[in-house]
Amino acid sequence: MNMIVTAEWLHEQLENRNVILFDCRFNLADPAEGAELYERSHVPGAFYAHLDDRLSGEKGAEGGRHPLPDMSEFTLFLENCGVSNDSTVVAYDDGVSMFAGRLWWLLKYAGHDDVHILDGGFSEWVEKGYQITTEMPIRRPASFQLNVQDGMRASIEEVKHASETGSSLLIDSRAPERYLGEIEPLDRVPGHIPGAINRFFAEGLEGTKWKTKEEQASRFEHIRKDEPVIVYCGSGVSATPNVLALQMAGYKNVKLYPGSYSEWSSDTSRPVETKERGIVDK
Repeated sequence: MNMIVTAEWLHEQLENRNVILFDCRFNLADPAEGAELYERSHVPGAFYAHLDDRLSGEKGAEGGRHPLPDMSEFTLFLENCGVSNDSTVVAYDDGVSMFAGRLWWLLKYAGHDDVHILDGGFSEWVEKGYQITTEMPIRRPASFQLNVQDGMRASIEEVKHASETGSSLLIDSRAPERYLGEIEPLDRVPGHIPGAINRFFAEGLEGTKWKTKEEQASRFEHIRKDEPVIVYCGSGVSATPNVLALQMAGYKNVKLYPGSYSEWSSDTSRPVETKERGIVDK
């Protein structure tokens, strides 16, 4: 089954009790907006997964703006929504895919493979004329066995080593103007982690629809399939669609740096770079 599912497929599965839906809509500038939109209308049966409250942990000196959640608390959240190790999980947002991508990645990190993103998001669902509701779902709590996949996550020490030695290719998923340090609305200093190349995550989408695996492959065509890759963004959220896109394109050794640039740039001893990096074919 593909990592991306269509609205048509999901519509056919609405009565399937083994399919668990999560609404991940969120606005970084207005953290309350997503929950308000969910309360007004959502796909029938969908639970709301708030980026700050459910998909992130408490902010501290390390971990960036959206640290990973405590995985035992995340597991409890899944169980209370009826997710078991046998469930098929589908996440959606408004179509940008980075908030749904965060839940997708977290479930993969938790050891659950049967998780997918709704192509086109909630906007596509509404455009198709499918039913929406204000009713809150009720599920019998399930049991979920956590199996953390440590190999999916890059530590800051690993990123530092990659930056200094080229042991892994660093991919910055932010918009080009942030990568180049032309603007920086959120973090201490503009720029990017030295040695990183730029692949804006939104280029993996055509509007709100996901590009094909062949189109994803063309975005990364100068990267060897056997090369270790570490993907980051501002806070470990918008990098997740690039992780998925790389997997669609056939890359196997792909890690997310959850702390991302917000963690990296918070320490004045860590260098930043503003010039663009290309890729030299090896």
